[in-house]
Amino acid sequence: MKKETFEKNYTMSSLHKAIKVLKAFTKDEPSLSLTELSKKTGITISSLQRFVSTFVYEGFLHKDERTKRYQLGHSLLYLGNLVKEESSLIIVAEPILKKLNEEIGESVSMNIIDGLERRCILNYDSTYPLSTKMFVGDTSPLYAGASSKTLLAFMPNVEQYVSNITLQPITNETVLSKEQLLQELEDIRKQRYAKSRGERVRGACSVTAPILNASHHILASITIVIPEVRYNDYNEQELIDRIKKAATAIERQLY
Repeated sequence: MKKETFEKNYTMSSLHKAIKVLKAFTKDEPSLSLTELSKKTGITISSLQRFVSTFVYEGFLHKDERTKRYQLGHSLLYLGNLVKEESSLIIVAEPILKKLNEEIGESVSMNIIDGLERRCILNYDSTYPLSTKMFVGDTSPLYAGASSKTLLAFMPNVEQYVSNITLQPITNETVLSKEQLLQELEDIRKQRYAKSRGERVRGACSVTAPILNASHHILASITIVIPEVRYNDYNEQELIDRIKKAATAIERQLY
């Protein structure tokens, strides 16, 4: 597809302008006046004022009221740290989870909290013809399934989340009692693992362990997913030990 066709049919000119504003700041020019921004971006002062006012409100730009100059805000630092943290996490986790997948032949995945959902960011499929599929980018509620509940258990303000959420029956095994959910989350924090049978996907069994940072805040959860018809072929405690060992290996390399 030609660049001109793409820009015409699939992009927003206002968003392009907004991105130009952020990209105008450089290491050599960390702060800029409105006039300087206008010269660098080609955006008129009147339009530029709306962009920078929105960015200041959202924390993407900071305005020095004394000098009337702008610089990049802390919201960008926060997003940049998220990218850095997640990227290093994947780099460290990939060989460890790939080895675990090759050793047991079952699906192995890594998930993070994305807003109020669980999102898969890494997955190795089972080598068996019968398997439970997980795809990178998949999302699900935080209250259903071992991988989700492990993230939820270590999430800040977990009680507030549980009090505000409406528990929907995804399968017949989904926990619908908030009291039971809170108890399970407490158990997960104590044991540092979770297990589930068919809570989110019928016929799927999971064992999960958390990946915590140096401050014991949740970074991700890693999970082994096995079809229920094959789950009893395994020693469950051995599965738990394997996933916890993999989590510890990842944490040691990160910190």
